Amino acid sequence: MMGCWILHEGLSTILILSWLGVNLYLFIDTFCWYEEEESFHYTRAILGSTLAWARASALCLNFNCMLILLPISRNLISFIRGSSICCRGPWRRQLDKNLKFHKLVAYGIAVNAAIHIVAHLFNMERYHLSQTEEAKGLPAALSKLGDTPNETYLNPIRTFHTNTITELLKTIAGITGLVISLALILIMTSSTKFIRQVSYELFWYTHHVFIIFFISLAIHGAGRIVRGQTPESLSLHNVTFCRDHYAEWQTAAQCPVPQFSGKEPSAWKWVSGPVVLYACERIIRFWRFQQEVVITKVVSHPSGVLELHMKKRGFKMAPGQYVLVQCPAISPLEWHPFTLTSAPQEDFFSVHIRAAGDWTRALLTAFGAEGQAPKEPWSLPRLAVDGPFGAALTDVFRYPVSVCVAAGIGVTPFAALLKSIWYQCCDSQAQLKLSKVYFYWICRDARAFEWFADLLLSLETRMSEQGKTHFLSYHIFLTGWDENQAIHIALHWDGNTDVITGLKQKTFYGRPHWNNEFKRIAYNHPSSSIGVFFCGPKALSKTLRRMCHLYSSADPRGVHFYYNEESF
Repeated sequence: MMGCWILHEGLSTILILSWLGVNLYLFIDTFCWYEEEESFHYTRAILGSTLAWARASALCLNFNCMLILLPISRNLISFIRGSSICCRGPWRRQLDKNLKFHKLVAYGIAVNAAIHIVAHLFNMERYHLSQTEEAKGLPAALSKLGDTPNETYLNPIRTFHTNTITELLKTIAGITGLVISLALILIMTSSTKFIRQVSYELFWYTHHVFIIFFISLAIHGAGRIVRGQTPESLSLHNVTFCRDHYAEWQTAAQCPVPQFSGKEPSAWKWVSGPVVLYACERIIRFWRFQQEVVITKVVSHPSGVLELHMKKRGFKMAPGQYVLVQCPAISPLEWHPFTLTSAPQEDFFSVHIRAAGDWTRALLTAFGAEGQAPKEPWSLPRLAVDGPFGAALTDVFRYPVSVCVAAGIGVTPFAALLKSIWYQCCDSQAQLKLSKVYFYWICRDARAFEWFADLLLSLETRMSEQGKTHFLSYHIFLTGWDENQAIHIALHWDGNTDVITGLKQKTFYGRPHWNNEFKRIAYNHPSSSIGVFFCGPKALSKTLRRMCHLYSSADPRGVHFYYNEESF
């Protein structure tokens, strides 16, 4: 069991540990540097170790902010997916986990931001306390510097009779720090699963507060509130000797008054590259937004599903890819991901859209799919399309055996795959590495089968004509039915075709017993690499991932299941 886990998750674990290792190294190295660096000796005399805590977390914060935009740079990921570096399966599967890594980095930002904020709150309080009348010794002497000409200050709090929060909010660091904190809280709270399900639009709009976040981050250090001794002052002022003779700084030649300056801001150096890269992504999207998309066909299916056929000059796709769709008449800013359901061999590309939120419901209404009269082509709203982009399902043809599992509307990514298989079966010259496909579809509503049944029926017929009935094995599971449907099903059970789908393969009622299914597949294909592809809810995803680990052989020569999950 452990061997199978290492085989499947080893690379992911190594990458995560590498990310954690870099964070830990940066934190410890920076912490130790600020604890020992001579130029910050006097700063530590006032602040203590919280200076190191604040600076170490700031560096880790910059590092993670550098990474956060890379996993959502879709064109970059598609380019890497198509390059020779990522031809091998384990590396390609890491690209499918881009959103998980994006979330992981976001947690890293949140943790380091919290440490940074708390440390600086302690710093401001210590600056404030060192200005009290009771303050004695070196901290008091350092805090008084800057009151006379030819002196530079170390303590930004110039008097005890002031409010530290008020003073902080008068600085660039304080204002931008507040903006960064509020933006981060807004982004992370609106990214929860509950908010995304209730209002995707709220998640989408609040997520774009990241623009304000990065602008504030880039100028956050411009106020240079963290100050250290200048190199020129260090060459004249021996800290080791003079720290014990602070009362003689004004008179002793060997101990001139130390001079201080703010540390040069560096956050912009960390984030400028990824920000420019992401800006290029947006420029590409704007260019694609300008390209004309011709809507050739609109089909309204049961269960609130809209099918759109479109054409666009120079559009090329592969099975399993997805596009981002915008409808300016509904929202001039929102882009929503939809899997392509057409095959590359067709002269159009299509998507199936289910009413699952405000934007999708508005789109179905705009295209007359909500019980309205069909609209004329000239009266349809304009659509913009960005993509296509690669996804996990594009690797289906890389395995000799593939298991495709869909739940509900999660079947849409597999439509393009099955259509492509149909076309390649028609082409006698086509050479496929893929020799067997197991297709499972679990659905609650019987009406949802209608739009997909025609595709399966044509594929079933074509396979029979070509003598390739063994190539595709499909299993449809209905998990919800009422009493009338049950009676109708029972009366027609002995028919040649299924009463629900019209296919030769009968529909199963209930849920699959995955242990039996994986055991049978492993028995039928010993010593094979089997790709398992899934699109649907997380609960089923966890089950399938566990099955892949459970039924993969620890022997490299045995059967191995490789799990791939569709995510946008």
